[in-house]
Amino acid sequence: MTFLPALHTASEDREFIANCVLVEKTVHVAILNDEIVGFIAFGDGWVDHLYVAPNHTAKQIGTLLLQSLLADAPSLRLWTFQKNDGARRFYERFGFIVEAETDGADNEEKEPDILYVWHRQAS
Repeated sequence: MTFLPALHTASEDREFIANCVLVEKTVHVAILNDEIVGFIAFGDGWVDHLYVAPNHTAKQIGTLLLQSLLADAPSLRLWTFQKNDGARRFYERFGFIVEAETDGADNEEKEPDILYVWHRQAS
């Protein structure tokens, strides 16, 4: 996401994933040809991270990762940046709706964001 400031080094990002995300969240990974090509980290009704490697987008990997949560969750929440049009279209296709928008003052990147919520439809 070229609109975001570079706040951390690659080493700091790896440390955060290893010492925070993998310790505190449930993580599902997508593996293709013995390579991790995407992951989703979640817990307590929140999607904290959904990432697909740039050279593996448009291959339904993000869809499969998200569907792994939607199958069992009664509801989910997540944040994304207002400028991330691709993510917004992606989540809205699955029925996520905007609950709130902010000016970004409370996130590390200081970038306007959106809180999305999804609720399972009653059968």
